[in-house]
Amino acid sequence: MAKEPVDVAELVAVDPARAARVLDETRAATLAGQRARVAPRPVIGKSWERLLRGGLDPEQDARRGLLAREEVERRRAASPLRHVLPALWEGLLPAGDAAPHVAVVADAEGRVLWREGGARVLRRSDGLGFEVGADWREDAAGTNGVGTVVVLRRPVQVFGSEHFLRAHASWTCAGAPVTDPRDGRLLGVVNVSGPLETMHPASLAWVGSVARLAEAWLRELHMASLERLRAVAAPVLARLAGRVLVVDADGRTAAVTGMPYTPRIPLPKSPSAGLVWLPEIGLCSLEPLADGWLVRAGAEPAPYEGARIVLDLTRPRRCSVTVLGDGDSWTHELSPRHAELLYLLAVHRSGRSASQLAGAVFGDPARKVTVRAEMSRVRRYLGPFLEHRPYRFGEDTDVELLLPDDPADLLPHSAAPAVRAAAVRGAVRAAPAVRGGACRHRAVSDASG
Repeated sequence: MAKEPVDVAELVAVDPARAARVLDETRAATLAGQRARVAPRPVIGKSWERLLRGGLDPEQDARRGLLAREEVERRRAASPLRHVLPALWEGLLPAGDAAPHVAVVADAEGRVLWREGGARVLRRSDGLGFEVGADWREDAAGTNGVGTVVVLRRPVQVFGSEHFLRAHASWTCAGAPVTDPRDGRLLGVVNVSGPLETMHPASLAWVGSVARLAEAWLRELHMASLERLRAVAAPVLARLAGRVLVVDADGRTAAVTGMPYTPRIPLPKSPSAGLVWLPEIGLCSLEPLADGWLVRAGAEPAPYEGARIVLDLTRPRRCSVTVLGDGDSWTHELSPRHAELLYLLAVHRSGRSASQLAGAVFGDPARKVTVRAEMSRVRRYLGPFLEHRPYRFGEDTDVELLLPDDPADLLPHSAAPAVRAAAVRGAVRAAPAVRGGACRHRAVSDASG
């Protein structure tokens, strides 16, 4: 029978050599399906379970799948983290080229976009495939301080043989997520890595602090950008009548007149000047203004004719809803809670009351007020397509539900009883069948259960 997990951080700090032996024994026994004398830490054990279930070979070489230089540059240009790189390097590499570790900034998919560090440790990280353009998603590179952080959305430190791939057993890394301070969207991961004997257990707290500082810097940059846009917009709004907003390139409101303030409006994926239908507002004209848009609302907030809704849950961390209509479309990235609620409405087309949704999501039918507040937020962008009493998609709304190929990946970090029950039912129905490609079906009737 396995012992309780040891305090790995304390053991590494006191005796790195003994820590390496203990971790190696634990990894070897656990991955062989045997009882380890010392159990892995829960965060590591659960990661290993995911990878074993997914069939990743712990003996494989991680040095593969590098992005082309052009794709790296494209991702760098699109990453908000490029604006705070100097501050990140200052926080992660206080000793500059003499640092005994590598500092890395990865995107939200676990791809390494930037890397700095001492020449000697950089050469060693090259041998592990930890280089610019590398794929360090958990399901590609095993348990690590980039990919596992992407999965869990919280700081993670991985010591030596806690890495799933044997090739990484001499390496130790600590990573923390950086999220958009405006909406909580994952922007990427900051990470420090190096040989086990050079990485202090306190590195996790250090990297987490740098990540929080990066979010604070991003918040300041965003506020400064909105202030500049607001200053440009003021004389323009002063001479316009009707319902008008000025928003930045992401749809964040800088100024408004003639209508209630809305923090953000969902712009089309590639907005251009001209007429466009926007959820909650209706028919609008878009005009470029500085680094944003002047949005002039029309009188008729009518929905698309013949619109179709696609609820995409195939990517657990990037769930989205897309409205497709004649001549235009838009996509909105969903929060975990909104993904749960819309999934339930998609499979129960006759609708669900606030009490039923509260029971399905929280296991407590009495939490109706919380559900109503969340559904009010959902209606800000899907209002024309939703009915209430009970909450449901409109009868004429065509809803397509895209599900992951593995039922266990249905909103995997959701604790909603109805979602977890659906995942279990799906897994039972799917086993032992071989699944190929994403499960895609049109939700047109109530799901059982």
